[in-house]
Amino acid sequence: MSPSERQESFHVTDRDRSDSAAESTKVFAYLRSDEGDSSATTKLNASRGLSLPPIYLTKRVVLVRLASCALLFCLLAYGTQFLDWGVPKTSSRTSGLIRDAVPRSSVTPSPSKILEVFQVYQPVLTPGGKTAETVPANGSHTTISTAQAAATSSCEALLMEHSFGYSYGIPFVGNYTPPMCKFNHVTMNFTVTSRGRQFDRLALMYFGDTEVWRTSTAEPTTNGIRWEYHKDMTEYLYFWNSPQTLIFDLGNLIDSTYTGLFNTTLTAKFFMKQDNVQPASVIVPVSARKGSANAASVFTLPSENATNTISFPRNVNRAVFSVSACGQAAEEFWWSNVLQSDTNTFVPMVGTLYGYSPFREVQVLIDGMLAGVHWPFPVVFTGGIVPGLWRPIVGVDAFDLREHEIDITPWLPLLCDGTEHTFEIRVVGIVDDGKETGKLTETVGSSWLVTGKIFVWLDEDSSSVTTGKPPARLFPAPAISLSQSLKQNSTGANETLSYTTDVKRSLSISSFVTTQKGSFVSTWTQSLSFSNYGLFLGFGAAQQNNQTTTGVDISTGGKSYKSSYSYPLYANSSYIVQSGGNFTIDADFQLGLDLAIHGTPVVSTGLQPFANIPRAASLVSGIPRSSISTRQNGTAHYFGAPSARLSSGYGSTRQEFSFKSASLSGTPADAELYFRSVEAVNATVVRDYETLLGSEISSFRLPVTDVGDSHLIMGVVSPKAALGRGSGVPKQLLVQVGG
Repeated sequence: MSPSERQESFHVTDRDRSDSAAESTKVFAYLRSDEGDSSATTKLNASRGLSLPPIYLTKRVVLVRLASCALLFCLLAYGTQFLDWGVPKTSSRTSGLIRDAVPRSSVTPSPSKILEVFQVYQPVLTPGGKTAETVPANGSHTTISTAQAAATSSCEALLMEHSFGYSYGIPFVGNYTPPMCKFNHVTMNFTVTSRGRQFDRLALMYFGDTEVWRTSTAEPTTNGIRWEYHKDMTEYLYFWNSPQTLIFDLGNLIDSTYTGLFNTTLTAKFFMKQDNVQPASVIVPVSARKGSANAASVFTLPSENATNTISFPRNVNRAVFSVSACGQAAEEFWWSNVLQSDTNTFVPMVGTLYGYSPFREVQVLIDGMLAGVHWPFPVVFTGGIVPGLWRPIVGVDAFDLREHEIDITPWLPLLCDGTEHTFEIRVVGIVDDGKETGKLTETVGSSWLVTGKIFVWLDEDSSSVTTGKPPARLFPAPAISLSQSLKQNSTGANETLSYTTDVKRSLSISSFVTTQKGSFVSTWTQSLSFSNYGLFLGFGAAQQNNQTTTGVDISTGGKSYKSSYSYPLYANSSYIVQSGGNFTIDADFQLGLDLAIHGTPVVSTGLQPFANIPRAASLVSGIPRSSISTRQNGTAHYFGAPSARLSSGYGSTRQEFSFKSASLSGTPADAELYFRSVEAVNATVVRDYETLLGSEISSFRLPVTDVGDSHLIMGVVSPKAALGRGSGVPKQLLVQVGG
């Protein structure tokens, strides 16, 4: 299927779409007065140049009719929330690959079936042959000792089987024992079921004090949901090779309203595969270090100081810092925040907005000196914006929050001097002067959850001492450019606000390093650019954001590494609160991820599964290049009646995902290894197309006429909370909001 055919297929099953792209700018017109800033809207949609597939919003009149029908359905069906439900079988394997986490027989659930939820991602390597049988050990409800399997070419172990109910501050704690089979690869399978009403939750997995995986949950339905996620965990062989305390922290809340438990099963497969990747000799945590108390070791910023003092080994030849960070609560939608001077613009109608700009920078410091930065990817969890956007296709990276690598090899002459050194993680935003300038500030909203870890490679000679020259640092201050424009109606009330935030930064650090293997010049450079254009309409009831983050990270010297990334985002949302407290939310959302890796990162590039396929072996040999490119877009409507504890909605989401490789030794550029194009309407997959090495492996299509008009959605208490626009309940907003 050619690119043009793929694009055409994206629109075959659309229904109730406008014939003109201009219709997308009219959907929220009812929130504007005659004095609205139409030029700003044009600027938002045209001048910022998002390279995303076009998407046309469903006509509002249809959404209103759908919401009305859904409310009638809810009233008739109320009280039938607890139905019997089963668990389908797991997905099959093809040629040692896990293609995805969605059983094909379950992608079109009827109203009485559980919903198979999934994230679109590339294949994961699994053992090709039969695995040894898992023998679960006897243990308490919260502690399980992993069983030892007989020595085979591959084996499987049960790591966790646990239901997370009222679990805030009560993580699962288990004992991991290495299996009795030889292995150099590890793949995990995380399977979850839930039903009832529940928010999305964040989950962190630790080995002792070290975070090794961060994921989140989907929001359940009345009949129940289920998902699987397969993850390559080979980079953590340092832990897998010895006994560990496994801590899995999934904070959940159960009461009369929020009834959904998360029933989880975590297994690991261990196997041998030929590979030229050398795992780290040691992994050092930078965390709250509460593992000995069987507690989670995450730092919460800005209320805590995320600093560790570490005594480094002296015979190190490579070191990479990996940082994990995401915003929660007031910082979950940091990309939609306003400039600090604009937080009180719409107080009479919507209250105080979240501030410190839509820009965030995660900093890593060594002995108080900046060593590198991470400009975070805008992950949207399954309860974010409008829940109907994420059923059954969850947001990009929602099930596997990506970490960011910073090569600190140039620091080795300092770190290997035999003394202690401090490592700190900070999250900063921007405080502005109300005009066009601003500066970085360590004060941001609450909360950012952060941890770090240092992957360390040692020389064979333990008595060897790494030496060299002190690192030379070139870290100019970031270039920050801001603007803002406020318009009022005839009564003097603030009606529209537009603002821009543009940031550019570059940094470089280098040093001469001498190890047992020889001497070399180690260099780490970063070049980043950020742009966010924001627009508020209707006295704060409607908001648009158009954002792009780009960056290039390069490491030279010992192990060569280059990461190029781009995160385009577009969000257009509005809400109306009615006199009785009922409300509606409408949204149009688009998100992209482009990530290209050259060289040798710490985390698997995803190319390893294809080395076992003859047709693909030449594409992944030598020093390969891998790239991920995905675009996700959707529209959704939500109706909520809090007093009646009822809600309904409509949503459609489409995603294209491409995984490519090109060897640096002269093979054709951008050879596509895996491709998937999938579309869902009203929690039902209506089209799904997959290719492996250019050959179709799966194709599915359902007539949209077979999809219901709306579906029951639970979980949104406040439109402001869902959209991330500050705390509190907004005042009633009328349809005609002009002066």
